[in-house]
Amino acid sequence: MKTIEILKNDGRARQGKLLTEHGNIDTPVFMPVGTQGIVKAMTHKELEEMGVTMILANAYHLYLRPGDDLIRRLGGIHKFSGWKGAMLTDSGGYQIFSLGVLREIKEDGVLFQSHIDGSRHFLTPEKMVKVQENIGADIAMCLDECVSYPSSYEYTNDSVDLTTRWAKRCREAKTEDGQKLFGIIQGGFYEDLRLKSAEDLLGMDFDGYAIGGLSVGEPKSHMWDMVDVVIDLLPKDKPRYMMGVGMPEDLLNGVKRGIDMFDCIIPTRLARNGTLFTWDGKMNLKNARFTEDARPIDETCSCYTCRTFSRAYLRHLLVAHELTSFYLNTIHNVFFYMEFMKRIRESIESGSFEVFSQEFKAKYEGGEYHDERSVCSGS
Repeated sequence: MKTIEILKNDGRARQGKLLTEHGNIDTPVFMPVGTQGIVKAMTHKELEEMGVTMILANAYHLYLRPGDDLIRRLGGIHKFSGWKGAMLTDSGGYQIFSLGVLREIKEDGVLFQSHIDGSRHFLTPEKMVKVQENIGADIAMCLDECVSYPSSYEYTNDSVDLTTRWAKRCREAKTEDGQKLFGIIQGGFYEDLRLKSAEDLLGMDFDGYAIGGLSVGEPKSHMWDMVDVVIDLLPKDKPRYMMGVGMPEDLLNGVKRGIDMFDCIIPTRLARNGTLFTWDGKMNLKNARFTEDARPIDETCSCYTCRTFSRAYLRHLLVAHELTSFYLNTIHNVFFYMEFMKRIRESIESGSFEVFSQEFKAKYEGGEYHDERSVCSGS
């Protein structure tokens, strides 16, 4: 079953349509992260109004709470949550990485200790496919192991083999025809292991392919080296997904290489901590110079926050720890990302992506706020 239609190429950059059960999604697409089936501090209404067509939820977290069986009984994640757009679920592979002290990796699967109540769970590839089918996501991900940086060659090699065996089991366990299943290329930061992982997964003919195990503390140059190693191997008629990468400059660099899909917590997490994206760089709203600044965050932005509130007021809400600060700041950052991706798609369609990319970087990196520190903490 076809998963993507490529409508226009500009160099390696691709503009097209991702085909899902809940609509055709314009690509390249950025998916805001909605771990629990909702983007933090937002409602679906705002997301829809600003052009969000696809979000990412986490199967591991939804399995623990409220439970995938409950979601299935209540009609699946779309009916349960009221989200009308497309949804992708991560399988829990990143939690194998991020919750290291709470898990034990075995051949059959992963033994987890819940971060919520300490209960123990054994998650196999087959179980995580079933969990995602119960949830009813449009796109499900294979269970994989994401290795830390740095990791030894020997460990990474064994991890690639395990991820391949798990991918095969996921492929065989899949029963829902309407749900797409993506394989995840691993291999750490070893070129031959990245190639090995890609070649093994390509032989299984997944609906799409993700490049995982990046943005785990490595230098940016290492990350792009690993993308460059495998990108030309990936089928041109399948979606290409770069997992967990989301600074604006990273999105441009990924699109330039032919990536179709991105997700990241960056715009929402930074919003809650007072870092706002503008076309002139990232603004740290905690900076005292905004105390009496009557201008909007970005005078060129048409989001509700910028149309309605001043920097001074938004800074007041932030330093006073008002919950409305989360809401208003997140509206702006998500709106910025949606507008950014829209302009990327338009530039590919018009054959001017490289010009757009260079002009954006010059303004963004040399703008008013380029030297301000971002504030990033929390979940």
